[in-house]
Amino acid sequence: MTSPLDQAPTHIKLAVDLIMILEQHDVAPKEVLKALEIVKSDFEKKQTES
Repeated sequence: MTSPLDQAPTHIKLAVDLIMILEQHDVAPKEVLKALEIVKSDFEKKQTES
């Protein structure tokens, strides 16, 4: 049986995977948001360099 997630775009699947990982490791939401700012900045820089 397939789930709707199987048909979801890659970025949705990635978001769900990241949420699951962070929740499994009991990372505080405040820390997650700080880390995501760094990750977003890094990937935005990489995108402009390509």
